[in-house]
Amino acid sequence: MKNSIQIAIDGPAAAGKSTIAKLAAEELGFTYIDTGAMYRAITYKALERHIDLENEEALTNLLLETKIELIPSHDGQLVYLDGENVSEAIRSTLVTSSVSAVAVHASLREEMVSRQLKMAESGGVVMDGRDIGTHVLVDAELKVFMSATVDERAKRRQLDNERRGIVSHVDQLKKEIAERDKMDSERQASPLIQAKDAIYLDTTNLTINEAANHIIQLAKERMS
Repeated sequence: MKNSIQIAIDGPAAAGKSTIAKLAAEELGFTYIDTGAMYRAITYKALERHIDLENEEALTNLLLETKIELIPSHDGQLVYLDGENVSEAIRSTLVTSSVSAVAVHASLREEMVSRQLKMAESGGVVMDGRDIGTHVLVDAELKVFMSATVDERAKRRQLDNERRGIVSHVDQLKKEIAERDKMDSERQASPLIQAKDAIYLDTTNLTINEAANHIIQLAKERMS
């Protein structure tokens, strides 16, 4: 029986990936790796430095000189950027609306994938993102493609924003999520698509715990 496997979770924005992946990782005793937070961190730094988000070379060079750490804590996973805790800062509306523009760049993604592979090389990980099953953990024992309707994802994003003290409106969020889906799915470098061997999980009518338990059960089946 295997006691550690690689679990790859992909899906569009606001599908609940991060929350559900964290719960599953905690229950399984695995390490959770939020690749979206890594892209948010470099986006935040680029915005702070006023770097053109369409300048692939400048963004890649910025990443090469940047240290991004994902550190577990009692309050969840913390994101450190060059030694500074940016866990909340990278969830701002500006970063959220800008991260897809940064993530389209092939050379930047190549460096990110290299870092993510090092994090996952020993197994016992749950990694979520947009291209984990197709380009990062291509040999993962369990791949899940998680989604929900745009309406449901907009409602979830609004609730999350409210918890963070950010004012937002569902109609605008629906528009932004649909635009991000389009950008993520149509980019040339590692587009958002379901891996052929991934299990599709629609979370529209599932609670967070129900979705996490489904993944935990699938993982236990793979390990037995």
